Amino acid sequence: MKFISGIVLGAVLTLGAWTLSAQNEKAMHPRIAAAIAQLKDARAYMEAAPHDFGGHKAAAISATDNAIKQLGFALAYRAKEDRK
Repeated sequence: MKFISGIVLGAVLTLGAWTLSAQNEKAMHPRIAAAIAQLKDARAYMEAAPHDFGGHKAAAISATDNAIKQLGFALAYRAKEDRK
């Protein structure tokens, strides 16, 4: 039982360190964190809009999703490099 408790505690501590590292990266790169937040807001607006923005809605949402993903990758890369 102690072994399992140790594994669970280790997993929780690792997750906590990873979350803290992600938070540090957002603090160190506030413009990227702000861009992600703004892109998420714009995506929600486009998704809820009753019109299709002249046929560009689907492509704009897809591009926004990709931008959010890539900016997340950039922060994750930076966090990984800073831990070395």
